[in-house]
Amino acid sequence: MATLPRPGRRRALTAATAALALLGLVLWFVQPGRPPAPRGRVTIATGLPTGVYARYGELLKDDLAHDLPGVDVRLQRSEGSLDNLRQLANGRASFTIATADAVAAYQDRHEPGADRLRACARLYDDYMQLVVPQGSAVRSAADLRGLRVGVGADGSGVQLITRRLMLAAGLDFDRDIVPVRVGIDRMPEMLEHHELDAFFWSGGLPTTAVQRLARRFPMQLVQLGDLIPALHRQGAPTRYYRAAVMPADAYPLVQNGQTVKTIAVANLLVTTDREDAALTFGITRTVIDSRDAIGHVVHAAQNVDLRTAVFTDPLPLHRGARDYYVSVKQ
Repeated sequence: MATLPRPGRRRALTAATAALALLGLVLWFVQPGRPPAPRGRVTIATGLPTGVYARYGELLKDDLAHDLPGVDVRLQRSEGSLDNLRQLANGRASFTIATADAVAAYQDRHEPGADRLRACARLYDDYMQLVVPQGSAVRSAADLRGLRVGVGADGSGVQLITRRLMLAAGLDFDRDIVPVRVGIDRMPEMLEHHELDAFFWSGGLPTTAVQRLARRFPMQLVQLGDLIPALHRQGAPTRYYRAAVMPADAYPLVQNGQTVKTIAVANLLVTTDREDAALTFGITRTVIDSRDAIGHVVHAAQNVDLRTAVFTDPLPLHRGARDYYVSVKQ
């Protein structure tokens, strides 16, 4: 058998190595779980400007611009979770954030497009916050009888939870309080100007609007932990709520080193089954990978975790998101 001279063997080895490298690169691009880079425009419905959804969306948009340069990401404000889901259903948004209880309520009411909703990830928890002026006689939700209470805008997840909390406290939402249907963009200023006696807010910790209020107005947080048993007795719709504790450093100017018992509910990144798998794969990947960077600014985002992101009850995972989670386990 003839053998190649040494220079020929070297050239042949170099060529073979290059061919194997090229083959490996091709296989990397076509292997399952690595779809081609997506392109086009994406609209993400977030929330009110001073809420956590909006700030999280701004930071996520920046990271998506880096990770998915072919995708033009637009942000769109909303009144909250239920409004976000309606924007998905009518095509005004491609992705959004919504609380698990709002998703379940949307499904239970058989709202348009409810059967097409899909999840990308479980994100962080929202904490229910009852804010009153310092020195207020309100020590529990039951003490709100007859008071002017900010309950969140119509179409918000805040109002959905507030209605259930009022029932748990033995109060009628429409008759026993004066419900003021405004969002976090207006409630702090109204409390400061004595146009409200209290307001409810459901958001990640800390919420910028509440932080800012605490710096200029003496306020306090009211515990809601005593409502958990009565809340859960309302049945299946309340199974997404869990007992939680706001840490002492959530609002250090308010809590004086004290924790506050409350309830929490998970946020989900939601899309529909119409969205492209490659795009959903890429957005899900960025959400998980950007946790630490976003978490430096939006502390709630530090709780985004690959190990729990797949627990998106009541929604199934979008196939693109599922492909991403499979790819990181290989």
